[in-house]
Amino acid sequence: MLNFFKYLKGVIAITGFMWFANAYAVLPIQEISLTNGSKAYLIQTSSIPMIDIEVSIDAGSRYDPKDKSGLAALTAALLTRGIEWRGGILNEALQADAIAELGASITASSSGERTIVRARTLSKPEILEPLLDLMVATLAKPVFDSHVIDREKQRIIAAVREGDTKPEVVLQKTFRNKVFANYPLSQSPTVESVTLISQVDIKSFHHDFYRQDRVIVNIVGDVSQTKAHEIAQKLVTSLPSTGPQITPLPPLARSPIAPESERVVRVPFQTQQTHIAMGMTAITRDNPDYFHLLVGNYVLGGGGFVSRLVGEVRDKRGFAYSVFSYFQPGRDTGTFEAGLQTRNDQANQALEVLQATISRFIEEGPTDSELAAAKSNLINGFPLRLDSNRKLLDNLSSITWNKLPLDTLDVWTQQVAAVRKEGIRNAFKRHLDMRRMISVLVGGTQ
Repeated sequence: MLNFFKYLKGVIAITGFMWFANAYAVLPIQEISLTNGSKAYLIQTSSIPMIDIEVSIDAGSRYDPKDKSGLAALTAALLTRGIEWRGGILNEALQADAIAELGASITASSSGERTIVRARTLSKPEILEPLLDLMVATLAKPVFDSHVIDREKQRIIAAVREGDTKPEVVLQKTFRNKVFANYPLSQSPTVESVTLISQVDIKSFHHDFYRQDRVIVNIVGDVSQTKAHEIAQKLVTSLPSTGPQITPLPPLARSPIAPESERVVRVPFQTQQTHIAMGMTAITRDNPDYFHLLVGNYVLGGGGFVSRLVGEVRDKRGFAYSVFSYFQPGRDTGTFEAGLQTRNDQANQALEVLQATISRFIEEGPTDSELAAAKSNLINGFPLRLDSNRKLLDNLSSITWNKLPLDTLDVWTQQVAAVRKEGIRNAFKRHLDMRRMISVLVGGTQ
């Protein structure tokens, strides 16, 4: 095993420069048709003998029952906590050992929209094949041992309790609750909701959501299209073809216009710094205005120390060390958020500057020089988005999950270059509205 890692280190060292030098040449995304109608996609790379595999499942926390928030995340966590294996059981430790012996990895995580299971392995058949068997079992045959469930629930409960002592966690919980309102993602796990989750709930969630018609397989690495088809087919067919009808989720409603007195939520908290978040619902990733908002937000608050917000909040007034803004678009949901933290005695002033700066930007957009710098920085930084298999997989995952054109990476820099000031102003006016913005302040008495 030690020799393998020495070999791999050498390969990476030799090929790293070659990979970066060719990063501008975007590798094509190939669609793979599976016999069951499921979707799979491939980006072939040969810089290192590795394969990264992702199974993306429409089973995120937005499907949690209202009184059992945390169910999707707990189910995902338990995938790597014991599996049925070759007529017996591999407990958590043995499952981890079996994967580690191959020099590979398997991880599982859940977000608002989906659950993701990923594997990373050498492309050598003697390593790839047993790893695929383990990944199949992880997806399709988790044990969901009652003792492990109890332990994981206590771990999550401890994390919830610890999070409630941190102002930044309280801020995000409150912000999500206010912005998402009646949409399922407004809820966060609580001690009570996690306590209510049973083994039956977990098994039912896995049975209902982990199935062929709800998965996408993404593959990046040193593998032929034929082999990629075989891998995807094996993973998908390990799951049931269909399942019970899932109750459709409500569409995410636009943040409503609220009276000025209701746009600020204050949460008292014993801390020397007030944490501030401001935002509203926003676009999904497939929105035609995406690139106008991407470039515009780079100017507003996404460009680090050169952003408009940093200039107004930090440089001119010294209210905060860092201040940010970003759009977080998904397939069915999207939000805009800006934020900072500042001394308690200047929180109100900092909020006023934050609001005024965003309001002005919505009305006026960027200057010529700001726009030129933003486009230059985004375009010149584009190769860094693609300089490893993992980053390629992240991009592939976003494209396929959000149902974007398969040439998205090929035209990305062209789309950025085509952005104009008027387009940014129009896009910001369409999608952001100060009358709809909710501001949350977590800190001392204001």
